[in-house]
Amino acid sequence: MKLNVLIDNNTLIDRYFLGEPGVSYLIQDEDKQILFDTGYSNTFITNARKLNLNLMQSDFIVLSHGHMDHTWGLDGLIKLYTEAKIESLPYQKPTLVTHPETFQTKTADGIDIGCILTESMLHQHFEMKLSKKPFHLTDRLIFLGEIERLNDFENKEPVGKVHFNSKTEDDFLLDDSALAYKGKNGLVIITGCSHSGICNIIQYAKKVCNEDKVIDVIGGFHLMKPSKKQLSGTLDYFKKLKAKEIHACHCVDLTSKISLSKAANLKDVGVGLSLNYK
Repeated sequence: MKLNVLIDNNTLIDRYFLGEPGVSYLIQDEDKQILFDTGYSNTFITNARKLNLNLMQSDFIVLSHGHMDHTWGLDGLIKLYTEAKIESLPYQKPTLVTHPETFQTKTADGIDIGCILTESMLHQHFEMKLSKKPFHLTDRLIFLGEIERLNDFENKEPVGKVHFNSKTEDDFLLDDSALAYKGKNGLVIITGCSHSGICNIIQYAKKVCNEDKVIDVIGGFHLMKPSKKQLSGTLDYFKKLKAKEIHACHCVDLTSKISLSKAANLKDVGVGLSLNYK
């Protein structure tokens, strides 16, 4: 499996890419191409072109959850695909994979922070696979579906409100999911924001894949000014995990990264980074 970072808050040093507070990765595994999240704008498209990566041939688009910094780039992607159809350019209609609750209306302080495209709009442009259960994208790459939340230190505070069926509730991001790749030497876990809890995600990935060893975790860990209990629990978990390395990025503040570096082999991440796994 090969993973290219198209969007992150940071860019690689001495490389002329654009960053933004969001996530987007292009993944190749076997004969499949998977676009994981689309960032906040069409910047991931610009970076993909600089990396000479063809977004027209994606088999799947996976959304980690419904927040704007992971879904708003869908608008630019639809424009790209529509132009390709008008110009009769080579284009493959991908399947969009995500949790069924991804497209619910989400707000924070009265501001819309969810996906700006409705599920019915997206049905016009993509095949849709909405699943709470794990779903195989390839033989070894799995969309995890709804994450079990079992520990006592993660996902304890809501992020704004979620609105559905004429109801408004605190949003604990039940739609937050991730990917797991079952490599020859262990698991690679790929996350968006980890609102469901990075440790919860890893534990669930182990269960789904029937594999206890983890070689890498890449993505947002949702450690932005975390509580003392959350940070302490996360550090204890990673000390016991003994992953070969981790790539914490996006929604991880500097203090948390410094702490993580003492509990695991923390590596730098930025737009333009390419990682290969067997």
